[in-house]
Amino acid sequence: MLVQSIVLGLIGVFVMLDSRLLGRLNFERPLIVGTLVGLALGDLEKGLLVGASIELISLGVVQVGAAVPADMTLGAVIATAFAILSGSNAETALTIAIPIAILGQLLGILMRTVLASLTHRADSLIEEGKFKSAQHIHIVWGTILYSVMYFVPIFLAIYFGTDLVKTIVDAIPEWITDGLSLASKLLPAYGFALLLQTMLSKKMMPFLVLGFLITAYSGLGITGVALFAGIVAFVMYQIEANKSGGNGGNGATEEPDALDDL
Repeated sequence: MLVQSIVLGLIGVFVMLDSRLLGRLNFERPLIVGTLVGLALGDLEKGLLVGASIELISLGVVQVGAAVPADMTLGAVIATAFAILSGSNAETALTIAIPIAILGQLLGILMRTVLASLTHRADSLIEEGKFKSAQHIHIVWGTILYSVMYFVPIFLAIYFGTDLVKTIVDAIPEWITDGLSLASKLLPAYGFALLLQTMLSKKMMPFLVLGFLITAYSGLGITGVALFAGIVAFVMYQIEANKSGGNGGNGATEEPDALDDL
């Protein structure tokens, strides 16, 4: 368990650094996080299943400005690990992921408070001409503090909490677990609703209705519907490209000759 706790803690640090140091390669998305945890624990199928379920919830979670959303990355690491190590299902993992994501949100706020004070220290160093020390505060110490923020909760939760969580889950009355299972099925719909709120328009509404009708009446699975949607998106892209590239087919528009206006 010690080795697994360390490995999962390092995975948490790696995915956290995705948007903070490595650019944005989408390693921090719950689907990828669940896959990495599943690979580390030898159960890729459940890792994908739990990661995909948490991904559906977090689709509409967007960090805007200084707002700190629930940390679905931290929730995905711990919830997926618990589901695999305790033999729980995806619904139980979702009930674990949400409280942990909220805890990660609180830790994130605390970490930003600490980093704000370090920023003032960096300003003082810059005024003193100590540019190397100021650079270390931003790149080195900021990275270390964020890494500790992820590694420690994940390590402690996995090393000490797997059996405890399993015992608590087994002790929960059936009517509560049924209610949690129902809530876990509603949460992905809520995630989609948040996403649609930001992108749905009158132009996109026919495609939403088309996708719903295909899913409801065609008998296709999720993979089939996704492949069909990909083909439709490709065809629509080609149509738009041909419209914009009518002059010579290269997308360039003919500029009027400035001499014609003379």
